[in-house]
Amino acid sequence: MFGQSIIRILFGLLLTAQANAFDEGFDYARLAQAQPTQTGDKVEVLEVFMYGCPHCRNLEPALVEWLKTLPEGAAFRRMPATGWRWVPQARAHYAARSLGKLDVFHPALFDAIHAQKRLIQTEDELVAFAAELGMDATKFRAAYNSPEVQSQVSQDETMVRSYGVENVPTLIVNGKYRVSLTQAGGHAHLFEVLDALLAQELGKGS
Repeated sequence: MFGQSIIRILFGLLLTAQANAFDEGFDYARLAQAQPTQTGDKVEVLEVFMYGCPHCRNLEPALVEWLKTLPEGAAFRRMPATGWRWVPQARAHYAARSLGKLDVFHPALFDAIHAQKRLIQTEDELVAFAAELGMDATKFRAAYNSPEVQSQVSQDETMVRSYGVENVPTLIVNGKYRVSLTQAGGHAHLFEVLDALLAQELGKGS
């Protein structure tokens, strides 16, 4: 029993040291008010992105690799931001998710926009693109226009403001901390900060 207590104390000190290695307000920001998460009892890592954002697309390969190391007790999800003309793509994201095809649709749309330089913005263009990927066009359009998808996109618009997101990609840790690529200054530092915040939040539940 005594030995376990010592281990917990040392583990707590380690987590504190990791978090203190980065400066709040410089490496990351603490949200003025913690926001609800959608991952149950798991620590949530949320990416706010846009399909038209080249920085989001460039981060994607490194993010996919980092997610392979995501520790037990943590969960990841994505939220497409809807600024300017990106609402149709956000709706298409959730339509693909509702059909169980997001793992195919997500990287393919990034590639089509940035590597192939294709303009895929309107509902018809997105439905046609989904069909190219083997999805049923009628089902995709129905999902795209469903009340559930429209409600999700509307909710996301509100949450982006609550998170204080000013640029993308931005990641939110457990509804409490905001880390942007612009703030981090690079992919490697971004993931270092995320790792430290994630370890700190996981440690609080141990």
